[in-house]
Formats: sequence, structure tokens, C-alpha cells
Amino acid sequence: MAQADIGQKFGEPKRVLPFLQSFYDAAIPFSWLVVRVAVGWNLLVHGWGKIMIGPTDAFLKAFADLGFTPPIFWFWASTAIETLGGIGLILGLFTRLFAAAAAIEMLFIFITYWPTGFSWMKRGYEYVLLWGLVCFAVALRGGGPYSLDRKLGREL
Repeated sequence: MAQADIGQKFGEPKRVLPFLQSFYDAAIPFSWLVVRVAVGWNLLVHGWGKIMIGPTDAFLKAFADLGFTPPIFWFWASTAIETLGGIGLILGLFTRLFAAAAAIEMLFIFITYWPTGFSWMKRGYEYVLLWGLVCFAVALRGGGPYSLDRKLGREL
């Protein structure tokens, strides 16, 4: 089914500039790659930072102060999800698994920050809500056409 046919099936409006349809047909599959790489890069940067710093006393105290005990477990769990998940999402490998794991991690952080309100500038849940929902969407959608999952012909 052509992309235009899919769009019409799901009630998408007709193009104001119909001559752009061929551009959209070519570009739309890349949009999911952009989303996946953005999420993966964001996770990888956070995970790599934790690897570089290591489980310092300050890091472990922060986890413990937030109620995550034992803090060493939560440090390494979040580091693994962010680092391995980031790499997996960038490559589109085990995409649904890593995106779901990251969405669950963001849910834990969301619940932790809920009492402080929305604004990330006030240590609220804004940032983790956004990334958690995007991770959830990636988990629902999978790796998309430009992923190793698709290349291998297997997906979780």
C-alpha cells in the first residue's frame, strides 16, 4: 500500500500542495529514524556520563535520597538502560525492548518528581514525561524501516 493510500485510510487530509506527495512518500520513512536516533542519543549521553563518573558517593547518595535502594543497583540499572538502550535505539536493534525499558525508567523518575510539579527548571517531571512518552511511542512502533531489526527480519 502506498504512503498516500495509507494516509487516506487513516483520514489524513489531502495535501494543499499535491506535487509534494512524492517528497513526503520518500521522507516519511526517515522521520522515524530521526526520532529513534534523537531518543537513543539522549539516553546514550546520560548513560555514558554515568560510566565516566562511576558510582561516586554523591551519585549513590542522590539515588538513596530519592528512595532508590540499594542505590548501587539503581545506578547500574539506569546506566545499563541508558547506555545499551541508547546504542540499541540508534541502531534500531532490539528497539521495542530498549524503548520500553527506557519508558519504564522515565516512569520511575516521573513518579519521583511528580510532587515538585511540571517545570524541569524546578526539578519537575517535564523532561522525563516528554522522553518517557517518546520512548513509549517508539516501543509501540518498533524500529521502523531503517533499523537493524528490519534488516534482520526479526523484532521483539
